[in-house]
Amino acid sequence: MRKPRKTTLQAYLFLAPALLLLVMFSFWPVGFGSFLAFTRYNLIDAPQWVGLDNFRDLFGDELFLSALKNSALYLLVVPIIQLLAMLLAVLVNNSLPGIKLFRAAYYLPVVTSVSVIGIIWNFMYTEDGVLNAALRWLHLINDPVGWLSDDHIALFAVMFITVWRGIGWYMVLYLAGLQAIPADVYEAAQLDGAGRWQRFWRITVPLLAPTILLCSVMSVLAAVKAFEEVQILTKGGPMQSTYTALFYAYEFGIKSLNFGRALAASLVMSAFCIALAWLNFRYLQPRDR
Repeated sequence: MRKPRKTTLQAYLFLAPALLLLVMFSFWPVGFGSFLAFTRYNLIDAPQWVGLDNFRDLFGDELFLSALKNSALYLLVVPIIQLLAMLLAVLVNNSLPGIKLFRAAYYLPVVTSVSVIGIIWNFMYTEDGVLNAALRWLHLINDPVGWLSDDHIALFAVMFITVWRGIGWYMVLYLAGLQAIPADVYEAAQLDGAGRWQRFWRITVPLLAPTILLCSVMSVLAAVKAFEEVQILTKGGPMQSTYTALFYAYEFGIKSLNFGRALAASLVMSAFCIALAWLNFRYLQPRDR
């Protein structure tokens, strides 16, 4: 009995520095932030307990409800990113001359600074920008489109940038999953007469199920927490049509110093993220595990 206890104690001693950092920078901020969500706090005065008032104000605020709807609408990027990333991974999973260059090119948006991406796409989205010029040259439009100034399409324009940024990251994850599948499985299926499409649906997709689950959870949480693109490109406009829930929390917390309202919004979004993650694990978990 002594040896297992000694081993356990040694293990916890080795884990202690990491656990201490985890408590200081993860558990304590989450716990204290959850407490502040039930208070009135402006960073200057002491927190005042108000109970559920912040949550009542939240769900009585049309701007928050609109931001919540935009965050839910942002989930449309998830299947698009996953499908395109998987197809790209299949395409670049070949030993062809220059294939590493293509992989690097697809991954380039992932490592590019958000500020640089904002400048590039802001230039492309202007009324006299590259995108409108190309569409006019193709005779698809007659008048320039206000991609970021039209409140009906601005959110979708921002979502497109999220798709463009995210494809390369998930492509790498899917590529790692593809390269972990034994080649002899495909060879056996080919000898049995399975075509390319059958091999993809009957072998590739089932064996990629753990990777699909991982990428789905990550992309769902990233979509719900969309902030950088909105902050750089639209700042919630036009007419607050690109407000997301996280941007709402930022506006009230950082700019208005209404930390109680901001943290209440963050707590609601945390519950929303947990629910979405649970749904992913519930319906995308490989059945044989």
